[in-house]
Amino acid sequence: MENVATVGSLNNTNRLKKVINSFGPGIMMATASVGGSHLVSSTKAGAIYGWQLAAIILLVNLFKYPFFRAGVQYTMATGESLIEGYSKMGRSYLWIFTVLMTIAAIVSTAALLMFSASLFSFFSPIELSMTANAGIILLICLAILFAGHYKALDSLSKIIMLTLVIATVSAAIIAAGNGAVAPVGYQSPSIWDMAAIGFIVIMMGWMPGPIEVSSLTSMWLKNQRKEQEVTERSALFDFNVGYIGTALLAIVFLALGALVLNGSGEELKNSGIGFSHQLVSMYASTIGDWSRYLIAIVAFFCIFGSTITVIDGYSRALAEAQLLIQSKELDQRNYHNGWMLTVSVISMVVLLFFTAQLMTMLNFAMVLAFITTPVFALLNYRLLVKADSQGKLALTSRMKALSWLGLAYLFGFLAVFIWWKWLM
Repeated sequence: MENVATVGSLNNTNRLKKVINSFGPGIMMATASVGGSHLVSSTKAGAIYGWQLAAIILLVNLFKYPFFRAGVQYTMATGESLIEGYSKMGRSYLWIFTVLMTIAAIVSTAALLMFSASLFSFFSPIELSMTANAGIILLICLAILFAGHYKALDSLSKIIMLTLVIATVSAAIIAAGNGAVAPVGYQSPSIWDMAAIGFIVIMMGWMPGPIEVSSLTSMWLKNQRKEQEVTERSALFDFNVGYIGTALLAIVFLALGALVLNGSGEELKNSGIGFSHQLVSMYASTIGDWSRYLIAIVAFFCIFGSTITVIDGYSRALAEAQLLIQSKELDQRNYHNGWMLTVSVISMVVLLFFTAQLMTMLNFAMVLAFITTPVFALLNYRLLVKADSQGKLALTSRMKALSWLGLAYLFGFLAVFIWWKWLM
């Protein structure tokens, strides 16, 4: 009997290890997404508009789902990345993707380094300038990536996401128990006011992340398949856990903003540094002041996770795009390393000379992501139709219907934004 129990225990342990090992690209996608769209946009959405934007957050996540999932479906069906698919559709698509990816890589990396440096200053034993802190963080990111590449990033992403989820959900539960801070009769600004469109567009652009992240997911999946066996079921499970978890986490961050900051009379900081400090204070006021440094560490690792994931993913995508443009073999590590160094150096230059404009640049990147989302969504859908996936990842009639609804929603909202921004 004892031997049977031991065998059963070993089988359960092996099964658990198999499930944990199957996680990878989906969790890294979540790690890349949480930094800008959740910690900043979702929290601000709750702080300014209360619960009004909860439905829009859920809708945009729902309508983008088929196009993010395309990264998994296409790669599992063809063994190729989405970027290879764009290249086959036409060289112009590949060039557009490369230009947009380059802008997003530099702006995102610079902004995330700034956030990381700001949070690092909370618990750093040595007082240094923000630029110096950013340089230290960048060197650590590059050292991890050059030493371990995919495996190091894979393991780090799982730890960061688990820690962040526990801390954020705990803070939201405590805040809900304490009740909202808004005085009786307080009215949040209406989301139906035309002035709200700009904020909603910025929030939607990176919710759950820029649509280009779908190409990163496909590349991480392609790389994971070289390291271990990946089935259709495990790939879809990993993606769904990452994507659905990210969408729910966005609502948790919105809840924190609505419960702790909405109607509090506290003015929201516009600068990245000011808002990151405000974010830590929000957690501390909810959980208790004793948690201030703990939360600063958790928030730092969250942004650090986004930073390292963005450096790896965007550089991997740019390297593959360059190789496809030059018609060279794709598996050339030195191109990936070269792009990581290039993106890192240019991002530090931006941080050195344009620190005051970083939030403006980040907002620009989010608006650009929103404008290009319908285009890349349509491209991803066309690739799926051509790939004709079978089995669990087949393009079902329900997924086709959701895709068309998503395209109508994204192109429709883009038309409203163009009318509001340039024609009204």
